[in-house]
Amino acid sequence: MDHAIWTEKYRPHTFSEIKGQIGIVERVKAFVDQRNMPHLMFAGPPGVGKSTLALVVARELFGETWRQNFIELNASDERGIDVIRVKVKDFARTRALGDVPFKIIFLDECDALTREAQQALRRTMEQYTITTRFILSCNYSSKIIDPVQSRCAVFRFKPLSSDELKAVVDRIVADEGISITPEARDSLIDISEGDCRRISTLLQGCAALSSKVDDKMVRSFAAVANPSEVAEVLKLALANKFEDARKKLLDVMLAYGLSGIDMIKQIQKQILDIDLDSRKKMQLYADCGEIEFRLTEGSDEYVQLESLLARFCLAGSK
Repeated sequence: MDHAIWTEKYRPHTFSEIKGQIGIVERVKAFVDQRNMPHLMFAGPPGVGKSTLALVVARELFGETWRQNFIELNASDERGIDVIRVKVKDFARTRALGDVPFKIIFLDECDALTREAQQALRRTMEQYTITTRFILSCNYSSKIIDPVQSRCAVFRFKPLSSDELKAVVDRIVADEGISITPEARDSLIDISEGDCRRISTLLQGCAALSSKVDDKMVRSFAAVANPSEVAEVLKLALANKFEDARKKLLDVMLAYGLSGIDMIKQIQKQILDIDLDSRKKMQLYADCGEIEFRLTEGSDEYVQLESLLARFCLAGSK
């Protein structure tokens, strides 16, 4: 099944289907029931229901004519001031069809808008407030200028809990006729880190390979190493076995197709489970942070990962 069709199939279509954002959904639904609402801003991590809630609002307000009264723009694709001056204004100038007195403009990933575009947006929100309501979605509300934030009712979304993610997995597995092991389900929830969209994507990929999904398949498709193998790299380094730790690190990276950043993130997760005193753990976290910064600045990943292992060896020998 095409990914877009799969995603739409498992996207909630009513307020009651949205998981994990109970307080937010209730308040937004109250606006919809009154058939009036302010400009809205949805802020939070990816895959927790921000775009879905915007679509549900449009469907509940406009019914069958929601596509004529709703426009979705992805600000990360079109982030300049021309988007606000042309596309947004052209849509905002006309009145809504039906008995709802306003249209809805949904700006997804609006934290990618330039500051100039955001300044143009603040004025547009004022000029067309009679005929148009804006729903802004972003991962980092700190990147949105204060004048825009002050014009919106801000709702902060949170990652879905393990129980809520399990319900999502169980529903997809039942609908698609897939069998999944308990270990694979736990891995899906751990890897997704509260991102419901990633769970759907991983499950679709695994289901395309086999109707029986196991832990190895999930980790292979997600390019995530087995935690026990990452822990072995750490134990070798802390035991001052640098060459063995280096060889095991390279084997793990090649076996799972991991980048340097991916490897550091998995190492950082395993530090908590190591039998070390708290002070040494804090030093290892600090080392991970410094090497991760160097990698994002463009340093050679193998040189930096070897440097990280050397620091771990020195920490273990003290």
